Amino acid sequence: QVQLVESGGGLVQPGGSLRLSCAASESIDNFNHMGWYRQAPGKQREWVALLTRGGFRQYADSVKGRFTVSRDNAKNAVTLEMNSLTPEDTAVYYCKTSTGIWGQGTQVTVSS
Repeated sequence: QVQLVESGGGLVQPGGSLRLSCAASESIDNFNHMGWYRQAPGKQREWVALLTRGGFRQYADSVKGRFTVSRDNAKNAVTLEMNSLTPEDTAVYYCKTSTGIWGQGTQVTVSS
């Protein structure tokens, strides 16, 4: 079974940027798509972005224009570039394969 490890989270000021990475234990080409999700304190987990094997990208309205999902084939990873961060982006960010495997998450905190 594939294993996913997210990294890159941390504390950032409003307006700042972070780049998350989701490294897979096998080629991400083995999956129809990879997704990013997030869960804020006291809220349900929500979908953030999706990248298909063919390169199609899709984003939640709340992050469109600010977040970019990409792939790093050399590292079997999917990345999430996050810009213009606001406190509302504070959450644990998870990646997930199209087969339903989740990573352990990485905390993103946006605060001054």
